[in-house]
Amino acid sequence: MVPKIFAPFLVFHVLLIANAYGKTHHHTFVVKSSPYTRLCSTKNILTVNGKFPGPTLKVHRGDKVIIKVYNKAKHNITIHWHGVRQKRNPWSDGPEYITQCPIQPGNKYTYKFELTTEEGTIWWHAHSGWARATVHGVIIVYPRRGHHYPFPKPYAEVPIILGEWWKKEVMEIPGNANVTGGEPILSDAYTINGQPGVLYPCSKKGTFRVTVDYGKTYLLRIISAVMDEDLFFAISQHKLTLVGTDGSYTKPLKTEYIMITPGQSMDVLLEANQPPSLYHMAARSYSSAKGAGFDNTTTAAILKYRGSYPPPPSPSFPPLPPYNATQASTDFMRQLRSLASKHHPAKVPLEIDTHLFFTISVNLLNCSNKPCTGPLGKRFSSSINNISFVTPSMDVLQAYYYGIHGVFEDDFPRKPPKKFNYTGDNLPENLLNTAFGTKALVLEYNASVELILQGTNVLVGDNHPIHLHGYSFHVVGWGFGNFDPRKDPSRYNLVDPPEETTVGVPNNGWVAIRFRADNPGVWLMHCHLERHQSWGMSMLFLVKNGATPSTQMVRPPLDLPKC
Repeated sequence: MVPKIFAPFLVFHVLLIANAYGKTHHHTFVVKSSPYTRLCSTKNILTVNGKFPGPTLKVHRGDKVIIKVYNKAKHNITIHWHGVRQKRNPWSDGPEYITQCPIQPGNKYTYKFELTTEEGTIWWHAHSGWARATVHGVIIVYPRRGHHYPFPKPYAEVPIILGEWWKKEVMEIPGNANVTGGEPILSDAYTINGQPGVLYPCSKKGTFRVTVDYGKTYLLRIISAVMDEDLFFAISQHKLTLVGTDGSYTKPLKTEYIMITPGQSMDVLLEANQPPSLYHMAARSYSSAKGAGFDNTTTAAILKYRGSYPPPPSPSFPPLPPYNATQASTDFMRQLRSLASKHHPAKVPLEIDTHLFFTISVNLLNCSNKPCTGPLGKRFSSSINNISFVTPSMDVLQAYYYGIHGVFEDDFPRKPPKKFNYTGDNLPENLLNTAFGTKALVLEYNASVELILQGTNVLVGDNHPIHLHGYSFHVVGWGFGNFDPRKDPSRYNLVDPPEETTVGVPNNGWVAIRFRADNPGVWLMHCHLERHQSWGMSMLFLVKNGATPSTQMVRPPLDLPKC
């Protein structure tokens, strides 16, 4: 059975058609500009169906989804279904100029996908410029019909989207930053389900509230749609039990708080077992990059027990870790384990035939005419293996499928072009520069891949949330400093490593991930800190077709947008 749902989202008509695999859901998304008031300012923002956050999609594993997206805004738009594997169907993945040309104003496009291995909470968001700041929503994937959660069924569920609010026009932020060469402006507030909360005077009345019954257990479906910061989240006087990440189940993990990066989703059980009263849930930044600016405010919502009781003069706040608490982030991350059960096995590739090593760096470039506002009078850039990604003018997937030359190159390096002390202090200035290109790394179909993601201290270290489209992967190892190929693999967890689609690479540290390249197509991998992605911290995997029709890409849809 599906539990009750508390949701501040639009409830919209869903047409269900039975098929051999489950049901087919038909939805309509209308992207348009809508007036919204937050922090005493009213402005137009991009929305889906006039709502911020946007519609919640509720499906079962094995279902199919068909969504018609109409662009009635003045900006180009695409929608990415974050965490959906898109088996053999990269045409519906959504990143602009990677798997499709954008849906131009006045046009439409129909996305079609099936939920195959995903189960739990994932999400959708715009993948065009900074549109995802307001164009996003939840995807709830229930177990297959007739199946159950691997934990006691909760009484109800509460979608929680952690986001941000700007008083200025969001879509102009990257362009303005590009002019100056400096960092994008900071948000004016963090939000919980679109509301900044009680600590922002102009938003106090709109604070999001959840009403619970004593003795009941609730499933919090938490998503970070934040653009540029990791967040700590907690609920005053209540422990949380993590049971899932990124559409995969985990072994139950009791914790006082979670640390969630942009792009991640987490399923968390909350037991309403405290004296009936009012309590705060709250989130604030975890910022590990020295010298980098960040929004240091705190967003809050109210947890209210049902019943009659004298309200406290001021509900208590949870003791969130400090902004720079890397140890707290580490303590949480290192406890994650996949469920690895009979019905939810951990299919970790054990024999590896493709070894990859990627360095992740923030770089600096010279300015052409006048000093920029970045460090040393230069402009920011970023890279993977010293390649800063250049967005093409037509989508890479069509160029690959139709054999169109000159759009991309297939020679992305499998290891860094230069070996150095990646996490050392006072690194030489010549490492600040980067090369440019639209490059893909070619993988044979069904290759078993181990990828080391190595953070660097080239300009400044940071916790980089790296997201891989088209796949989930197993995080088999991680650590601080430089990866040691002689010692570190001996500490891998190959039994029950967490399965994720977005992983935080620790500040001046590394992670090792494994996956099987069994999904043909062109797939983007990028940092989910929007400033880093806009500076070029992206690359492409081109996974070849298999030998049989069932292991090859499907044909492109007839309504694919044109550039």
